[in-house]
Amino acid sequence: MDTKPRVVVVGGGLAGMETLFALRRRLSDRVDLTLVADRDEFEFRPATVYVPFGGAEDDLTIPVAAPAERQGIAVERGAVAWVETDPKRLALADGRTLDYDYLVLATGAAMRPERVPGLAEHAHLVGALNQMRELGRTLRRVREAAVDGSPQHVLFLVPPDSQCPGPVYELAFMLETWLRRSRVRDRVCLTFATSEERYLESFGTGLHPVIEAEFTERGIISHVRSAVERVEPHRARFADGTAHTFDALVSTAPQAASVDYEGLPQDRNGFLLTEPDTRRVRCTDAVYAPGDAGDFPVKLGYLSLLQADAVADDIAARIDPAAVTDPRRFDPVGLYVLEMLDDAVFAQTPLTLTGEPAARAGSGHRIGVSPIWHLGKKTLGTYLPQQFRAGHPVHGGLAQDAVSLGLKGLTRTISGAVRE
Repeated sequence: MDTKPRVVVVGGGLAGMETLFALRRRLSDRVDLTLVADRDEFEFRPATVYVPFGGAEDDLTIPVAAPAERQGIAVERGAVAWVETDPKRLALADGRTLDYDYLVLATGAAMRPERVPGLAEHAHLVGALNQMRELGRTLRRVREAAVDGSPQHVLFLVPPDSQCPGPVYELAFMLETWLRRSRVRDRVCLTFATSEERYLESFGTGLHPVIEAEFTERGIISHVRSAVERVEPHRARFADGTAHTFDALVSTAPQAASVDYEGLPQDRNGFLLTEPDTRRVRCTDAVYAPGDAGDFPVKLGYLSLLQADAVADDIAARIDPAAVTDPRRFDPVGLYVLEMLDDAVFAQTPLTLTGEPAARAGSGHRIGVSPIWHLGKKTLGTYLPQQFRAGHPVHGGLAQDAVSLGLKGLTRTISGAVRE
């Protein structure tokens, strides 16, 4: 009789795959692993910002089933219908049920553009590969119109409740560089409006002056505390009564949980409430929510990986304490490289919770601006898909040690410590 503990992971994205591969590395064949996924592949979103400017797409989609099965992980295709904690059972939309000893819900977040009337109809929302392709077509039309002598205006928006605004900043800077290289920058007005109190405020105050200086130097008109209320054809209206016209609008959107897990504790946006260190869902014994499905207020790929590692170690230690002598806990350190095509901004920021749903930067973070950070971002963008395709966790092993050593060297050399 097979008495192996059963771990079911729902969601074939960064957090889900990292959890599975880390568990396999920790426990070898002493655990029965199952992945439930509603698609055959997932997109590596951090690198899709290059697509509108002609970036290659070959490595942006990562298969789910093949690397999982290579590691002896069963794959079930389907979507979640409901979750029970007593008995421990997961129901899929097609009526099948799966029993589990430990359940990991890594189903991520979803954009909710309908919370800003007109946003879905009139904006290019950033993130998915198909959205970035369409944005690329629009930006080429903007450039062609500018070449023909027709002035253009591109507006960038960060609406309220946008928990992953970084790509909008990247696209604004990348577009400015791209237009300058195309010798039409003087014919395109760029405006950036964010509802945040400071630029990239989830990373603390240290990034604000750096981003502000870049906006000024590049001639990008920028506004903080500008909460968009609705979008009309070629016009965005804000809570303070102002309005901006545009020929093209680029925006993120408010976010909420992708799946509503009725009966499990969640915040007002449906994100599952978790214990900070282990990402175990509150009021449960064996359900976890790493990554964007959980309630940590900053949604960032690097943080998803850290949470997945904490989940894998907590489960592994509970199954076999000898397998994990020093379990990793979720220590939220945001690591982000903001691409600009000609320069890049690096930020390494310890984050601390300040109460639902806010977070702030702790002490000891580092910020640097250098074209060398292109290398760091490209290295990570190549390394992560390679690891997942091979069925290995991103964090752990000799390859990760080499990548970490290189990043630490870059951090010490070309970034400085910042005091809050």
